[in-house]
Amino acid sequence: MFKQKKDKFTVLLNSIAVNLKESANYFADYKLQNASDLKIFYNEMKTFETKGDELIHEVIKELNQSFITPIEREDILALAMSMDDVLDGLEETAAMFEMYSIINADEYMVKFVEAIRSCAAEIERAVELLETKKLLSIREHVIKIKDYETTCDGVRRQSIKHLFVTEKDPIQLIKLKEIYESLEQIADFCQDVANTLETIIMKNA
Repeated sequence: MFKQKKDKFTVLLNSIAVNLKESANYFADYKLQNASDLKIFYNEMKTFETKGDELIHEVIKELNQSFITPIEREDILALAMSMDDVLDGLEETAAMFEMYSIINADEYMVKFVEAIRSCAAEIERAVELLETKKLLSIREHVIKIKDYETTCDGVRRQSIKHLFVTEKDPIQLIKLKEIYESLEQIADFCQDVANTLETIIMKNA
């Protein structure tokens, strides 16, 4: 039998999801020792983000040139853009770490980052299922992403409560609070990806 040619949109969406997962893994695994590490960390995150932008441009270019798409155009674009928001959030947070010279990630940051890493893995698995049209199987990944986002809501409340009790330096308090809120926003962006996937399931399953 002839192998069916892979659809270029599912291939591109897959590439975006893989790049996002790799960037989240890098973010979670990178060990900061000193201030010069922060520069390396940020530059590497910027590289992931630039690659993500190139893939988004590719999606837009293909959408403009294609008559037939596997799912609705706006859904392809919404899914690509929502994944890109997660990646942008990771890059912006890495920039914040560098700007504020924060080398030691505390337990709350670690919890956020691990949940975000898990979300990125679920996003990649879900997008992979789009290619094989296993739409209903996507739902279990959507549910997991939403669970991780709920976990991050809890971590944010705990982290800010803890911060106001323990941090005596007002400037440090502002820096840490911003980082917690930035990490929480990445989790919200992951939830937006889950919502977009849900829309795609509803329309196409």
